[in-house]
Amino acid sequence: MANIKSAIKQARQSERRRQRNRTVRSTVRSSTKLARTALGETAATARAAVREAIRELDKAVTKGVLHRNTAARKKSALARRLAALG
Repeated sequence: MANIKSAIKQARQSERRRQRNRTVRSTVRSSTKLARTALGETAATARAAVREAIRELDKAVTKGVLHRNTAARKKSALARRLAALG
């Protein structure tokens, strides 16, 4: 545990950020997984699920949780699989 006042404050801030980032990351993972499973179903449900996953990825980038290139790579992979579906 930190002894210096500023270090104690920094530890508190880091913990709050970690919790916030964890929530966002979890939402991204869930929506991406949902989109991947929807790709095995009808095109309409797959399209909606992929759109939602892309939206969540963009939000994570805006909040600074994911790097923009990481999100772009994930979005591209989902879009490719959706295009292959027809």
